[in-house]
Amino acid sequence: MDTFDYIIVGAGAGGFMLAEALGKDPFFKGKTILLLDKDSKSNNDRTWCFWENGMGDFDDILHKSWNNIYFGGPTYDARLDIAPYSYKMVRGIDFYSAYKNKIASYSNIAFRTDTVLDIEDRDQHVLVRTENTVYTAKKVFNSILDYKVLKAQTKYPLLQQHFIGWFIKTDKPVFDMDQATFMDFSIPQKGNTRFMYVLPFSETEALVEYTLFSESLLPEAEYEEAIATYIKEQLQCDAFTILEKEKGNIPMTCFDFNVFNSKNLLHIGMAGGWAKPSSGYTFRYAWKKTKLLVSYLKKDKPLHHFSKKDRFWYYDLLLLDILHRDNHKGESIFGTLFKNRSPQLIFKFLDEETNLWEELKIITACPIIDFTKALLRRVF
Repeated sequence: MDTFDYIIVGAGAGGFMLAEALGKDPFFKGKTILLLDKDSKSNNDRTWCFWENGMGDFDDILHKSWNNIYFGGPTYDARLDIAPYSYKMVRGIDFYSAYKNKIASYSNIAFRTDTVLDIEDRDQHVLVRTENTVYTAKKVFNSILDYKVLKAQTKYPLLQQHFIGWFIKTDKPVFDMDQATFMDFSIPQKGNTRFMYVLPFSETEALVEYTLFSESLLPEAEYEEAIATYIKEQLQCDAFTILEKEKGNIPMTCFDFNVFNSKNLLHIGMAGGWAKPSSGYTFRYAWKKTKLLVSYLKKDKPLHHFSKKDRFWYYDLLLLDILHRDNHKGESIFGTLFKNRSPQLIFKFLDEETNLWEELKIITACPIIDFTKALLRRVF
């Protein structure tokens, strides 16, 4: 039986970020750390995007960044300069490669490929059973999400941000490579919140993605038909090649993920509620949570006391209540918000870095009747 001080289950963004943060902090130099994943992380299985004010910790592995975004739809339609922010993209393979190299440089961290079957907190230590062995650790951080639990509970609304994207190369110049399409609601909504998302890498190459905020997934053919229609009708392009495809599904919920945690076991990443409930953005949110967690570990407090609700949790809850009840209202809510407030203030709010006065400006820029009704339903 192998014993470690810390075991991190899952080498996604949250798992790698935590392992690297512990490795480079002198406080944890004497701690043994194991990072476990069923996959070797050698494939480009996803992309992460985020906005950031100025330079950042991931600039050396960026695939592309944009200084302008496009927001489109019946309520509002505009090209927006987002300076001093930029919209940044990291490919999965570039992130994995960089972070595997980083943790390999720390002698107290091991990365092993194995499938985790069970995790059990036994008060004095945690057992992690895999297909090949049993490990013990003083603290375990688990990023495996149990979607079934989220779907079974009814206290908090659960939407899914689900999407399929095509990486395409066109036969003629089509894209403005200096502008990312952030949300284009010009497509049929069909009773949901649906938009197109386009990240151009050159005038002839881009990721074109069909995204929904809704309760249920679609047949894959419906996503792909929507992408093909958008390329033909909106981009005026008939000839293109599909280079790669990606798909994903991110939970959008204010569910209390802390119920999964215990004294020595903490869920991280999407499994710990580290995806921003109102937007689904996870990458930079996980980076900020990781920094807080590393500081918290130095205090040697029970892990289930780490997570706390704040006022931003309540803002997210009201939006999800509205979209869960009236899923078609996403276009009007986001359109009204971007029409009335600058993208810089919106990004700052979504980053949870605003003060109360700035938050009041955001709230009053949204359809106030919908949010008032949602608040009253929660109160009463």
